[in-house]
Amino acid sequence: MATVVAFHAHPDDEAILTGGTLARLAGEGHRVVIVVACSGAMWPEHGTGRLEQFRRSAALLGAARAEHLGYYDSGHGPVLFPDPPDGVRFVRAGLEEAAGRLASILRAEGADLLLSYDPVGGNGHPDHIRVHEVGTLAAELTGVRVLEVTWPRELMIAAFAGLTAMRLVVRYAMRDVRGYGTPRSAITHRVNVRRYARAKRAALAVHMKPANRKGRTTRLLGLAVALPAPVFGLFSGREWFVEPGARPGPVVGDVLLLRDNP
Repeated sequence: MATVVAFHAHPDDEAILTGGTLARLAGEGHRVVIVVACSGAMWPEHGTGRLEQFRRSAALLGAARAEHLGYYDSGHGPVLFPDPPDGVRFVRAGLEEAAGRLASILRAEGADLLLSYDPVGGNGHPDHIRVHEVGTLAAELTGVRVLEVTWPRELMIAAFAGLTAMRLVVRYAMRDVRGYGTPRSAITHRVNVRRYARAKRAALAVHMKPANRKGRTTRLLGLAVALPAPVFGLFSGREWFVEPGARPGPVVGDVLLLRDNP
């Protein structure tokens, strides 16, 4: 059996991006550890509710351990929020310090695989990009194998066009979206998680409960959670990863299977 550490930016990312894969790994008997970089709160007075939801979500996915790396959300935009009195925004954290914290967890767990993010963080969010940078360095420090969470770029562009037409997405511009994700031809692992759609939906639903969570993104996720599990599985029954340095070739359907490297 393997130990897999999934490193994410914010509470709910673990469910949105890798919920099915983590539930599948746990269901197959592997040890799953989820680490989230940010607390999900912009300021200390917002409390620890998002982290509590994260831990409940992790438990629903079958994780044996759920950890917070100790940072605050950086915000989405060119200007970062100031640091709170008792902490630091993730993007401002020292790269070596943050990677050292993650590396300590990887070593303590004897991790066989680290799930991190692609170079653009999937959607260009500064905290997501920082996950890629920290994950890359932590993998170098420990020698652990790494797979980067991503989406097929072609699928993202098509989905963005449809969601924009319905005014469910307004934050992103098409010129930016064209650089998000990974070209389908470069994706190395595509995991079928339809059998675990119910667990993924339940984990995501945990994050939809607070009345103070607003905005179009929350509305979109709320609509997804309301779908029957079989329908939810049709829309979220695949999760994608890239193995850095892997040669082009047939797409692998299990994150624990190795690709040939140069």
